[in-house]
Amino acid sequence: MKIDTVRSDFPQLRETVYGKPLVYLDNAATSLRPLSVVREWEDMSLKYNSNLHRAVHKTAVDATERYESTRAAVAAFVGAEFPEEIVFTSGTTQSINLLASCLEGSGFFSSGDEILVAESEHHSNIVPWQLVSMRKGLKIKVIPVNSHGEILVETLSELLTPRTKLCCIAHISNVLGIVNPIREIVDICHANGTLVLVDGAQGIVHADVNIREAGCDFYAFSGHKIYAAPGTGVLYGKKALLENLPPYMGGGEMIESVSWEKTTFAPVPGRFEAGTQNISGTPTLVPAIQTCKILRDREIAKEQEDIKAFMAKSLTSNPDITLYGNPEDPAKKIPLYSFSVAGVHHEDLALILDKMGIAVRSGQMCAEPLMNRFGVTGMLRASFAPYNTLKEAEYFIESLNKAIKMLK
Repeated sequence: MKIDTVRSDFPQLRETVYGKPLVYLDNAATSLRPLSVVREWEDMSLKYNSNLHRAVHKTAVDATERYESTRAAVAAFVGAEFPEEIVFTSGTTQSINLLASCLEGSGFFSSGDEILVAESEHHSNIVPWQLVSMRKGLKIKVIPVNSHGEILVETLSELLTPRTKLCCIAHISNVLGIVNPIREIVDICHANGTLVLVDGAQGIVHADVNIREAGCDFYAFSGHKIYAAPGTGVLYGKKALLENLPPYMGGGEMIESVSWEKTTFAPVPGRFEAGTQNISGTPTLVPAIQTCKILRDREIAKEQEDIKAFMAKSLTSNPDITLYGNPEDPAKKIPLYSFSVAGVHHEDLALILDKMGIAVRSGQMCAEPLMNRFGVTGMLRASFAPYNTLKEAEYFIESLNKAIKMLK
């Protein structure tokens, strides 16, 4: 009953595709929006549409209060020590690019320094560091994953050197769905004097994030993956670190004083939020966080465990299917399944499943180096959210088997 009540708050789950009820299993790409988020966006657009941090009239004051109260809500949700440690961005990609630019501009990197990046990373946690490396003469070193998709943490002792300035790692891989041992990695890196950035795009959805317990220096995530409006995101950074970084962009509201001779900058986080921010979108993080908390209900969590058990058994029992991201400990796995089928192209499968009403992802999942590691050109991915049901998982496997028979 609880899952049915929750699902009723997501109108898109009642849609049909080619005459079939929509089974939405592309949640790792973007989640669906609950009515509470849509209504917050409408409320901000229709009642509080005014620029932030500038005017003294009531509408502007109210809009600014809603925006800044969102910062406090996000800080509390992730366990940040100060609201000022929350920088609003357009998503994980901008968060990481912002950090890369600011670290470069601060003189943090010198020629010959090293950055560690896990082999399982999304392109948004690879390419920005490659760009910095090309400009600064840095070396990128890769933390490998084993055949199960687990990061080989034991290799850190070999990879880390006195020149290793930063380690970039996902909380949970968007391809493998494995929860990485963030605290262990942070402790090893900090003992070497190496800072740690965590890509939390999937972690914020499927894990109880407490940044201070994790110990990482930076944590990035996107609002659109946790039910908020697209174009919203967060970069968390320890306050002492953010205060030593220069601005990402120049413009309105990121300044303290401007003259022809010199510009001084606003305190954090304002110096990183130049220009007009996402007035209507950012406040949707508040109802999104509430939705996230509701979806962590015990009854719903039990349904997720049932889905995980069913999907793991169904996919691993088919000899034609190769599942990527299959740790020995099921507790390390979220309900996200990337796989290939012998003799069948992943995109053909995706197109047939679409005709059956099932939305999945096919391709490289913005992780081409990981595809190369496993020797494939692409995979099929079914990613579940807490509003998905065991019945949908069963229909997916039934439909997948039909599609395979059609194509083999």
